[in-house]
Amino acid sequence: MQRQPLPFDPQAVEAFVDLAGRRAWEARLAEIDRHAASGPRAGRAVRHRHALERAIERLRHPLIRPPSDAELRIAQLATEAVDLARELAPTGRVRWRQMITGTLGGEGSLVPLFHLLRTAALQRSRGFNVEFAALEHGAPFDLLIARDAGEAEVVCDVMSAEDGRLVHRSAWLWLVDRVELELRDWLAANPGRYLLKMTLPEGLRGRPLDIGRLTALQERIRSLLANRGRNDDSAGAVLRLGPLVAGDAKAGLPTWLRREFGPEAHLSVTATGQGVLVLAARAARADAVAVALRDRLPAVASARLSGTRPGILAMFIDDTARDEWRGLRERFELEGEARQFLCCAAARPVVAVTCASRFEMFGMPPPDASEDGELRFRNAAHPAAEAAALAPAVLSSV
Repeated sequence: MQRQPLPFDPQAVEAFVDLAGRRAWEARLAEIDRHAASGPRAGRAVRHRHALERAIERLRHPLIRPPSDAELRIAQLATEAVDLARELAPTGRVRWRQMITGTLGGEGSLVPLFHLLRTAALQRSRGFNVEFAALEHGAPFDLLIARDAGEAEVVCDVMSAEDGRLVHRSAWLWLVDRVELELRDWLAANPGRYLLKMTLPEGLRGRPLDIGRLTALQERIRSLLANRGRNDDSAGAVLRLGPLVAGDAKAGLPTWLRREFGPEAHLSVTATGQGVLVLAARAARADAVAVALRDRLPAVASARLSGTRPGILAMFIDDTARDEWRGLRERFELEGEARQFLCCAAARPVVAVTCASRFEMFGMPPPDASEDGELRFRNAAHPAAEAAALAPAVLSSV
């Protein structure tokens, strides 16, 4: 059966912009465009990070092209944001506007806002009554959900996958953009196929950018190429320059590189004429996104749950790539670390932990996204774990 398109009301999108404030909205879009012009690779990352803002802006001009399914889902959530503003009491409406405007500057994005709206919609679809307790009453938790005789507090929290990476992708993209022109010039003078491998035991920070370390690494790459050196083993990074011997040409260079260096490697290919130079960087340890999630959960539980009702920690893991998100689920890394947390004393008020990403928010089908719209891990030790009224929100999905 063909899926019916989601309803789309252009006026609701305009109403969302009015809610945010037209002047603030236009200023934010201009700021995003300025950051996106910083370089081709870093610019793509900026546009990805602000995909929600850009989708809403495109929806304001639907005659250019029909909205995609993902954009229609964003339009739905924008409509719910407007509806919520109308339903809230005056104090709650003020808090809601403050929350929206707080996303429109600096490192902010609409992700926390839309994660909250989507979580509420997901619980309503399961038969729960949903109250925006933080907005209405200033509660530390975001939502109070109720079904039959059961109630639970829901905290909606967002973390970045960068928290689990020693080498941040945003920093890597910034670096590659800065050395691209020099790599092209060097290749023109030294035609051939080369591989520059970098091990970065101290990592690279990307948010905020560690400009000092990035600039120093850029200078080391420049020096290595200028001197046609093969190795640079100075502190903080190990660089190896050698010939590129890529096997299995039928698979294509990008596919071979990913298979050769693994899903966590940071890769870049510069080609000019007959020359090819591949940059491949790795940290000294594997990425630990799921561990970063586990480390974050105790603080979220202690700061934001009242302890008087069962608590659900609805975690949104941002800045994940498609293969990375799929791997985290298929290797049960998120489940393993979440269940470690659920065995701790800090998890006593928590009846379940859920995890979602942009792939669920945008309505991507499995295997890109979780089949049930989120991963759920129930705390079997919690007194409310077997409560039938809470089952749709807390039963483990794996």
